[in-house]
Amino acid sequence: MIELRPFSSLGQFSNEWLNARHHFSFGGYRDPRRMGFGRLRVWNDDEIAPGTGFDPHPHRDMEIITYIRDGAITHRDNLGNEGRTEAGDVQVMHAGSGIVHAEMNLESIPTRLFQIWIMPDRTGVEPGWGTRQFPRAGDGLRLLASGQPGAGDALPLNADAAVWAGSLAAGAEVRHVFGAGRGGYLVPVSGSVSVDGVVAGARDGVAISDLSEVTIIAREAVELVLVDVPV
Repeated sequence: MIELRPFSSLGQFSNEWLNARHHFSFGGYRDPRRMGFGRLRVWNDDEIAPGTGFDPHPHRDMEIITYIRDGAITHRDNLGNEGRTEAGDVQVMHAGSGIVHAEMNLESIPTRLFQIWIMPDRTGVEPGWGTRQFPRAGDGLRLLASGQPGAGDALPLNADAAVWAGSLAAGAEVRHVFGAGRGGYLVPVSGSVSVDGVVAGARDGVAISDLSEVTIIAREAVELVLVDVPV
């Protein structure tokens, strides 16, 4: 089953510094049909104005992945971690037993990012944070973060989940295989793709379940992010 969730149908929130779209119920947006996808609980599409951001606030028992689309974000937390993550790279925060963090756009341009929350396999784990620079894959998907064995240099997750991202030239295709009982949620950052014949444009969501594999074809040059989770 492949379900297209057009960008225009997503929940939304905006104020003087944040313009956000929600793929799943979040904050003041509630849709009982969109409470998550397996272990995937949140996928927010945020645009943060220059010189602003999220002031210190707490989290616990969640794996929080931030994929930067444009600009950069600067992270600080109460564990003493601090770092800047820029476009094409990823950061992972293990909220675990509790963490307080701030995410600020200290750049001169808007920062655009996906923030993805995945429910952990265990609660109360030691909190932590990490970031990595990844060369952008030119013709396929690269594993950025994973809680599965044999994940190589991907950032670790305390969850049976995998975060893939990459870019495809127009007309290129990639096949993604799902293990038994697994599915995926795919969002093109830019461009458009065909997922087993279902066409998705930039920032649309594609929920994939009950399929052992899919073929993703770039209808134009495209960058995309895919989360693979049990469903």
